[in-house]
Amino acid sequence: MSESPAEQRDAPGHLARDLTLYILARFVLIAVVAGILVLVDVPLLVALAVGTVVGLPLGLLLFRRLNGRVTAGLAARNEHRARQRAQLRAELRGETVPEEAEDETSEVPAEDREQEK
Repeated sequence: MSESPAEQRDAPGHLARDLTLYILARFVLIAVVAGILVLVDVPLLVALAVGTVVGLPLGLLLFRRLNGRVTAGLAARNEHRARQRAQLRAELRGETVPEEAEDETSEVPAEDREQEK
């Protein structure tokens, strides 16, 4: 019954964690680049500007795997929301929604929805 590590990583509940880690990692990279420049006697404001310009693209390269997980999580979330939106629009038009299109996490079972109509 346990999920594989790939399934756990791609679960929608991990999107917030992955996004937070990715943002923090990029900020740390900017701070490291700026810190190195400050040690070389570059003014702090200039070091932060250069750290941002250098750190952000460098973060895309260094944290590619984490970026991929965040992108996949956002895509899955978007797909889920699009399916829910399409289902809601179909229900508002009065169309019956096929059972395959119903979301597995629906709160009301399909039998109960049919009885309500």
